[in-house]
Amino acid sequence: MRARGAALGSEVLPADRAGKFEFAHRLGYTIPQAVRGDKSFLAVTFPRVGGRFGRLKRMKKSSPVSRSGRFAGGPAADVAAFSESISFDWRLWRHDIRGSKAHAAMLQRIGLLTRQELQELLAGLDQIAAEIEAGRFRWKAELEDVHMNIEAELTRRVAAGAKLHTGRSRNDQVALDMRLWLRDEIRALDGEVQSLQRALVELARREEDVIIPGYTHLQRAQPVYLAHHLLAYVEMLARDRERLNQCFDRVNVCPLGCGALAGTTLPLDREWVARLLGFVDERGRPRLCQNSMDAVSDRDFAVEFCSVAALLAVHLSRLAEDLVLWASAEFNFLSIADAYTTGSSLMPQKKNPDVAELTRGKSGRVIGNLVALLALLKGLPMTYNRDLQEDKERLFDSVDTVRATTRLCAAMLRHSRANRKACAAAAADPALLATDLADYLVRKGMPFRQAHHVVGQLVALAEQSGRKLNQLTPAELQALDPRLGPDALEVFDLKRALLRRQVPGSPGAKQVQRQLARWERLLK
Repeated sequence: MRARGAALGSEVLPADRAGKFEFAHRLGYTIPQAVRGDKSFLAVTFPRVGGRFGRLKRMKKSSPVSRSGRFAGGPAADVAAFSESISFDWRLWRHDIRGSKAHAAMLQRIGLLTRQELQELLAGLDQIAAEIEAGRFRWKAELEDVHMNIEAELTRRVAAGAKLHTGRSRNDQVALDMRLWLRDEIRALDGEVQSLQRALVELARREEDVIIPGYTHLQRAQPVYLAHHLLAYVEMLARDRERLNQCFDRVNVCPLGCGALAGTTLPLDREWVARLLGFVDERGRPRLCQNSMDAVSDRDFAVEFCSVAALLAVHLSRLAEDLVLWASAEFNFLSIADAYTTGSSLMPQKKNPDVAELTRGKSGRVIGNLVALLALLKGLPMTYNRDLQEDKERLFDSVDTVRATTRLCAAMLRHSRANRKACAAAAADPALLATDLADYLVRKGMPFRQAHHVVGQLVALAEQSGRKLNQLTPAELQALDPRLGPDALEVFDLKRALLRRQVPGSPGAKQVQRQLARWERLLK
């Protein structure tokens, strides 16, 4: 991933298992509690219990900060509970504070804040960030979302907090927060996909001399090195990383300063803020959303990421399916360490590849998130509509799911090994080299379609006589076609057959070694 500006900090929160932020609209229940590192989020369901991300206060009837003097009072309690988003958008807090710092610095630069006010705002935001990090911040559901929670608390502590929203709407604010957050997540995911590529290459190198059948229609087809099969997934993941980089470029555009939909009459310095927040191109030039209406209603970047994530999830699912098959007694090509398998509650002999199965299953939810986002957007008039609040859970879930799945797949592969005897027994099937026998006839001058037919007759003869293809006698071969000389049976030498595959991209021994070395070099 190409590095972009990292002003004002760009720490990435670890992605943990998705969907573990329970929230009951009967307020006072369920607080997300996180465990540092790669451990799962734990959801506690006791009233008013605090966790790392703070405590949620019971809904009040007072009017939220976002309601102007046009309203006589606050929303009905059930409306407030129905429309809140703090139960899931709290995770944007770090990026919301980062954006607010940049916005405040710009307001001071253009003369709408004094230096003293800016210092007070920055100190107040730092204090709030520290409290959120420590789990001491009290989230208030009546304030609806992460933006108003932070701004309201800042204003309570610092008088100048009332000026922070100058020239800014929650419409461009949330668009900024999502882009900042997604930039960091894309960088982190790119590194995790690269780690998975390394795990595949490492397994391929450890088992570089293992040969297995390649399959079409899940029927044995032709022999390949196991390494060649594994490197196919490395190639898929390389395309996933290309798409992530391309997605990053379109995420990396700054919407701040576009207001609710029509900008502002104030002299905001959008270019300066964009540079400060790292929204720049390779030459350091600011990248700005060029149409204010598009800026606040655009969720193409979220849809695009979810599309990239869905295809990555499909690739992981295909890899998982191969691993499930290979770990079965019917194939027995691969052993997965006990730590990455599970047992049965009834059958004591079972060793189930549940990590691979869950990887396969979770692809469905990622695909579903993409479809949900597309359905969400398809009928929206310009510009911002509250429907867009529903984008975050779909985006968050896709990010969490593909990141966790990618990490687990890499760890599982690092704790797997080939069952060499089973692989060798399967690869010894001479039918895998039937096409090589057709190639032998082609070298003798026979058109391939005719050679294909002749070898098909030999396969039928072997099946009818209950023998393997390489057990037919030279006399039987020549009786079918005289061009099948005494050396025809030499094509069934498996190692020599793979050495003959010299075309670039083929599973030949030299080609596989060349590709292994190439990927080891690229993934250093």
